[in-house]
Amino acid sequence: MTISLKINGEDRTLDVDPDTPLLWVLRDELRLTGTKFGCGIAQCGACTVLLNGQTRRSCVTPIGAIDGYDVETIEAVEGPEAEAVQAAWVDLNVPQCGYCQSGQVVAATALLREMPKPTDEDIDNAMAGNLCRCATYTRIRKAIRQASDTLEA
Repeated sequence: MTISLKINGEDRTLDVDPDTPLLWVLRDELRLTGTKFGCGIAQCGACTVLLNGQTRRSCVTPIGAIDGYDVETIEAVEGPEAEAVQAAWVDLNVPQCGYCQSGQVVAATALLREMPKPTDEDIDNAMAGNLCRCATYTRIRKAIRQASDTLEA
């Protein structure tokens, strides 16, 4: 089946099995390896991408279900929110092993695009399901708050 998507701003036409998870199309077909495989059942968030601006777990999203969508991966996440998140991540030394970071950064960027001044509850809700095996949740929340503050300045 032929699937047409816009991936990181570029129109793509793919001839793939429509049941193939988006994650494997990104990693294996397009060599966009920033999006990680973590659990394969949408429970960890390592595979988080943006579909039409909304966070989605790519490991359980069949490519055939998103024909015509706009896909944004960690390789192309940009703009003031993404820059603020990435700067705060570095400033506060958020990552330890780093495996979950692409999903964390994508989710945090999406949150700030939608809600520039989130409360701690908003942050916790938006980041729920993005697991960090190193348990840097306090730093993640602090970094999102810092990124939000820099967007306001």
